[in-house]
Amino acid sequence: MSHSFRVGMVGVGLMGHGIARNILKAGHRLCFLDHPGNQSVDDLLAAGAVAKASGREVAEDAEVVLLCVTGSPQVEAVLFQPEGVLAGLNPGSLVIDCSTALPSSTERVAQRVVEAGGRFMDAAMTRTPKEAEEGRLNLIVGASADLFAEVKPLLEGFAENIAHAGGVGAGHTLKLLHNYVSLGFSAVLAEATAASRRAGIDDTALLEVLGKGGGAGVILERLRPYIEAGDPSGFRFSVANASKDIGYYHAMTDELGVARGVATGVRDLYAAIDDQGLSVPEVIGVLERDRH
Repeated sequence: MSHSFRVGMVGVGLMGHGIARNILKAGHRLCFLDHPGNQSVDDLLAAGAVAKASGREVAEDAEVVLLCVTGSPQVEAVLFQPEGVLAGLNPGSLVIDCSTALPSSTERVAQRVVEAGGRFMDAAMTRTPKEAEEGRLNLIVGASADLFAEVKPLLEGFAENIAHAGGVGAGHTLKLLHNYVSLGFSAVLAEATAASRRAGIDDTALLEVLGKGGGAGVILERLRPYIEAGDPSGFRFSVANASKDIGYYHAMTDELGVARGVATGVRDLYAAIDDQGLSVPEVIGVLERDRH
């Protein structure tokens, strides 16, 4: 390995835990913010990671700070609050935002990081916690070509496919486009499955026809275990997160001034689910029970 990085992480949740594990496995030094939202970190501590009490302390001990939090409000809080990351950022240190964020916020955040003497990259993630643990995430990166080349060896330690989307903000923009397509397909398939069941069609026949025709693809395969056996684990993504991401997509398309009739329907579908803690496949069960 050409360079061992000193990495600080904020957000050791479902996705962040796998990233942290693979950063350690690749031989980098790791510290992380001690936070009640973290997954169990015993294995990370055993592998040499160090817990820190504040974002400032994480930044002081790192040349790369990785943010793996929910969205723009959390990114801004973690960076800018007193005792936040910006308070301890070393000159030339890099902040990598792996969250799903609003591109207009990302551009403001990047500007403040640069004004504080740091550098910034967005590296939005796709795939699931399972792939995070396996070191096989997909990353969508917004950064200059030089910075992308410099940091790629670090990213390769926890990601399988790394797409360079363009300059700062492009990673978050493309992530929102990706999630809109993914959650949009899920919404279409959920409504179709509920209608199919209401019509008395056998699930096996539905899956066969869709799978060998116009419904084939990654999203159908993620929903398949739920349709076949009521198992939602193929798509561990909450309706609350779906609502948030489609909300961000709406804000972005407002700013871009582009059409989004279909996106409005997708947003309304997820927003209408009373239990936002359900995972995306379970939307099928809710739609099946609802009578309009």
